[in-house]
Amino acid sequence: MMGPSHPDGPEAVPDHDKGVIPKSLRHIFAFIGEADKETKFLVRCSYLEIYNEQVLDLLSGKKGDIPLQLKEDPQKGTYVKDLTTVITKGVADTERALFFGLKNRKTGATAMNAESSRSHSIFTVYIETAVDDPTNPKKQKIKAGKLNLVDLAGSERQSKTQAVGVRLDEAKNINLSLSALGNVIKALVDGAHHHIPYRDSKLTRLLQDSLGGNTKTVMMAALSPADYNYDETLSTLRYADRAKSIKNKPRINEDPKDALLREYESEIQQLRDMLA
Repeated sequence: MMGPSHPDGPEAVPDHDKGVIPKSLRHIFAFIGEADKETKFLVRCSYLEIYNEQVLDLLSGKKGDIPLQLKEDPQKGTYVKDLTTVITKGVADTERALFFGLKNRKTGATAMNAESSRSHSIFTVYIETAVDDPTNPKKQKIKAGKLNLVDLAGSERQSKTQAVGVRLDEAKNINLSLSALGNVIKALVDGAHHHIPYRDSKLTRLLQDSLGGNTKTVMMAALSPADYNYDETLSTLRYADRAKSIKNKPRINEDPKDALLREYESEIQQLRDMLA
């Protein structure tokens, strides 16, 4: 998600080697730069990690080790109370927040990986657009969306990582949350389940709207080419194949009146076509 490590830090990674998150930021701001001047944009970002089933704010500096609470809201669903959000004006601003949070993320050495991620992380970009309503100069049409860029910690076998003590506790929590995510994916795909077990972990609660909500979702699976890791590779492929079967029908987040107006305009056009 970030690209290869660099001795001088992630800032020094060449553009062509950067990972999904930095490239996504460039794509977003390139689109904004090419948009018509009548459209106003507001871009914000947040960065959190789920470490040992605790939600930690990676952008809050010294307060980063204080666990945050998950709350429910009828309008915006599950959200993190008191999570820091930063308004950004371009790629440089957003990357500055990203790299700041990355330095605060929990990592540790295991027998399999010298810089193993000990947590799941979610870097979220919130985008709002405003366009003047031609029928009412004093009103604006508002649309809002967000992009969750999720870096899942890898599933780990104690026999291979040789994790003990704190590292073993971290691995247990990582595997439990990944198992809960797998159960949610299975329930969504099967369709026969009236109850989707989102509440089994903090990870699945935070990804509820990314999995079964008003969204488009892409999952990328990291595989090992080594025959030593054959079992893990096969398990990961099955996990990803199941996730691929989830079907969502996303819609634009806009003012309900604007949505109704869009429906009327479409209906009028259909009637005109029929008359023609």
